[in-house]
Amino acid sequence: MRTTVTAKTLWNGTSLLTNPELTIEDGRIASIVSRSSNKNSFPVQPGVLDYPEATLAPAFLDIHIHGAAGHDVMEATPEAIATIGRFLATRGTGNFLATTVTAPLDATLRAVAGLAKLIQKPGAGNGQPLARPIGIHLEGPFLSHEKRGVQPAEHLLAPDIPTFDRLFDASEGLIRLITLAPELPGAIELTAHAVARGVRVSLGHSNATAAETRAAIQAGATSATHTFNAMRVLDHHEIGILGTVLTDDSLYAELICDGIHNTPEMVKLWYRAKGPSRAILVTDAMSAAGMPDGEYRLGGFPVQVANGRAMARGVLAGSVLTLDRALTNLVEYAGAPLEDALRLLTTNPADLLALPGMPVGAGSLAVGQPANLVALAPSGQLLASIQNGRLAAAV
Repeated sequence: MRTTVTAKTLWNGTSLLTNPELTIEDGRIASIVSRSSNKNSFPVQPGVLDYPEATLAPAFLDIHIHGAAGHDVMEATPEAIATIGRFLATRGTGNFLATTVTAPLDATLRAVAGLAKLIQKPGAGNGQPLARPIGIHLEGPFLSHEKRGVQPAEHLLAPDIPTFDRLFDASEGLIRLITLAPELPGAIELTAHAVARGVRVSLGHSNATAAETRAAIQAGATSATHTFNAMRVLDHHEIGILGTVLTDDSLYAELICDGIHNTPEMVKLWYRAKGPSRAILVTDAMSAAGMPDGEYRLGGFPVQVANGRAMARGVLAGSVLTLDRALTNLVEYAGAPLEDALRLLTTNPADLLALPGMPVGAGSLAVGQPANLVALAPSGQLLASIQNGRLAAAV
């Protein structure tokens, strides 16, 4: 089947093309040209999707998401991952890291083993467009008790190389990212070990000083988990982990841009500090994303959701955010140009995870790649999502 997509502009991950005409055949991008350089090509129905005022861009990549549509990734079942994937596809996300939450070690081992099988042999989605997991983000158990947030204290563990290796081996090498607190005994050694095994290390859920944070960066840490949240507060005498994250130009930094986890002013501060090349938008979404208010589960514990706020034991417990909404919020809060803002949920997370075995095309658009793309209004609003050449959403 052949489909042609036209728009005002196309951003491919590096540059902007005006009057684009993108052709899809058998689920892949067959050509990308400018209509001004292809004068004999005119959109005609059927088989043409025309978005005359829109920008085409790569589908989004969410490196920190626990669930959606009533399911949690730690269920690690074909039904759960397919349901999550179908919902994310409607919101513009093409790929994601299935993110665990602190739980009993045996439960986490079972989850990562089950996820590994589903990542390596993904379901077909019953013919529906589907966002696909491309790896695992291990959030916990190597986190600070003081800054654990909603993570269950009884299941936190001290950083330990043998324990990490058990988890990594159970995942069949598909743990791509791990969050840990750098101040914990053994954290620096584990950072160096994880990096040597090809895993990216993100610093978070931490009460670390600046010196402890810099030691982890020196050992190979390259990112920070949900900046501002579950972090030592900023002090002008001891800038701690937060001040270090904001001022170290080498470090990527996640942010949950939902207007709940951070005020618009803090979003603007973060974006100014990290800039369009090191900031990353994530959702930290839980199973309640895309669902009505009520009680849901994050890992193994209940979370109450009301008016867009997910709470457990009086603490924020993830979000119900989607990346398309995070994008529009960023454009509004920080005044970021759309072309720059798009980097935060496409090329930046892809560059952070630039690892052997990553699927071709995550975060970019090029001929031969899977046809995973979005059409966006100038405000960043999602107009359409196309995953593997199929229209997943027309808002």
